[in-house]
Amino acid sequence: MAMDELIKIQPYGLNKEEKRKLYTKYISDLTWKHYNGCPEYKKIIDTLGYSYGTSFLPEDAPMLPVRLFKEYELISTKKDQIVKTMTSSGTSGQQVSKIFLDRNNVEAQTKVLTSIITSYIGKKRLPLLILDSKQVLKDRSMFSARGAGIIGFQTFGRNITYALDEKMNLDLDAINSFFNKYQNETILMFGYTYMIWQYVIQILKERKISFHIEKGILFHIGGWKKLKDKAVDTATYNETIRKTMGNIEIHNYYGMAEQLGSVFVECEYGAMHCSVFSDIIIRKPDDFSVANIGERGLIELQSLIPTSYPGHVLLTEDEGEILGEDDCPCKRMGKYFKIHGRIKGAEIRGCSDTYER
Repeated sequence: MAMDELIKIQPYGLNKEEKRKLYTKYISDLTWKHYNGCPEYKKIIDTLGYSYGTSFLPEDAPMLPVRLFKEYELISTKKDQIVKTMTSSGTSGQQVSKIFLDRNNVEAQTKVLTSIITSYIGKKRLPLLILDSKQVLKDRSMFSARGAGIIGFQTFGRNITYALDEKMNLDLDAINSFFNKYQNETILMFGYTYMIWQYVIQILKERKISFHIEKGILFHIGGWKKLKDKAVDTATYNETIRKTMGNIEIHNYYGMAEQLGSVFVECEYGAMHCSVFSDIIIRKPDDFSVANIGERGLIELQSLIPTSYPGHVLLTEDEGEILGEDDCPCKRMGKYFKIHGRIKGAEIRGCSDTYER
């Protein structure tokens, strides 16, 4: 099945058996594609003892530690075919991952992200308020997964407005004008988890300002470490946003630069969901065997999108647990899960939601 045919499938439209059959073929095919295209990946697969061309079940596919992308430039296509190089965000002094994308991979990412997000908001472009600064798109030193996330989300909006000015200060004139203009429409908002809290919500609270949006949808992404340090959990976060902004439908989502486009969106019942285009396996940290439903372990992410680099099966440094499959109350098919955060002793990730004044 080609990517164009895959995109036609509803993003949460395959049951367990159908998806397992799809991944058994796709993940095997991608593994050998990258084996033939990426010399470094070939060395890894050979060292692991896989026999060339064999098919394997998804849970038996060779996985790469996500940190390898900080150490090596892994490319599965000709360098002159690369049209975009993405970097992960990193704190000062940290190495960043480099992800090399050809035109087909970029188009696939865009189509998949569109399929997933429009399943939540509909296909109509909505007035969009970016809870960030436009400066992130102008300053190349800031442009990484954060900038890519903003650009990617602009696809779903119109009359795009930024809530923060170039100095990361709240632009109340712009916000008021936006809300007044679209008070009778559904408003779409996007931003990074910590930055929304620190530079928007907390400033509004300090100034005792609140809005009364009648219908809004907020998507936010990014690590929770800084918020947990402030004793802010998901319930507190969502409740405070609604008290400050109004009637907001809130969707956190999980993803990483190494698998852009493969996002896992939180449903109305608070669970992260795997779409048709990506999947999750939980690994026991002592022997990397597959954990059972409800058992915590390391998160392995699988994606059907990466074709220009070997990022289709990644072992992350995040901990989580699968809550169930095909039986979430939201009626979406596929696995749904919860993230518990970074594993102890892992490198602190400079998520796209960090900003140092």
